[in-house]
Amino acid sequence: MSSIQSGSLWVVATPIGHRDDISARALEVLAQVALIAAEDTRHSRPLLQHFRIETPLLALHEHNEQDQAEKLVARMLAGESIALISDAGTPLISDPGFRLVRAARAAGVRCIPVPGACAAIAALSVAGMPSDRFVFEGFLPAKAAARRARLQALQSEPRTLIFYESSHRVLESLADMLAVLGPQREAVLARELTKLFETVLSQPLGELVERVRTDPDQQRGEFVILLAGAGEDADAKLAEGQRVFQLLREALPPAKAAKLAAAITGAPRKALYGSDEA
Repeated sequence: MSSIQSGSLWVVATPIGHRDDISARALEVLAQVALIAAEDTRHSRPLLQHFRIETPLLALHEHNEQDQAEKLVARMLAGESIALISDAGTPLISDPGFRLVRAARAAGVRCIPVPGACAAIAALSVAGMPSDRFVFEGFLPAKAAARRARLQALQSEPRTLIFYESSHRVLESLADMLAVLGPQREAVLARELTKLFETVLSQPLGELVERVRTDPDQQRGEFVILLAGAGEDADAKLAEGQRVFQLLREALPPAKAAKLAAAITGAPRKALYGSDEA
């Protein structure tokens, strides 16, 4: 019991699938704190029961976090230690918890990480893509127009891109990635990591979309999508796009010239149109 500091918030990573991936330290903390704040108590209870942990659970999710944060901070200031967990993986990574951690830190409560599984990092570790610099985007917007707009904004990003996606939208998201980024962009689809039906597919986007479209099994489960960055030729592509845009600009309206130059060179249309305003 002495290893658990009183009046502290423990941010504890739990498995993303395989139960044995939980750490001994995580089990110790979860067994000894006064309370566990869980994203979904119905989801977390079987995990705790498996390891015979009887610590009380309290639901902390996106709909009640703002209200619960103040109450939980008050309990920690009174000396209780609380653990924060999400349904799977590391809390706050596309999961609730940010408001609680921010409120705890603002109140002077010590926040202690207990690291462990994270689906994004697990996928990156086996993707075979550059991992020294990467961008985590979480979930793309649910609506197609907003999703494509976000992808267009990332079109020239040189770092490896990492996304989360759900089963009911994975094919739509991959199709939008194909439409915006083209069929040759290298992609990896990591599905059901650490679980029984884990698969990691690595193909150009054009081939990957077709594979997922024709294989219903690849549309089930939880997904991490990784895309190769724009590469070292991004600057050269933009420069060529600007050159073509200026030529077309002499005969066409700026918006139409930018759209055509982007289609010809693969440079991002917004960057070309913006260069005319500058």
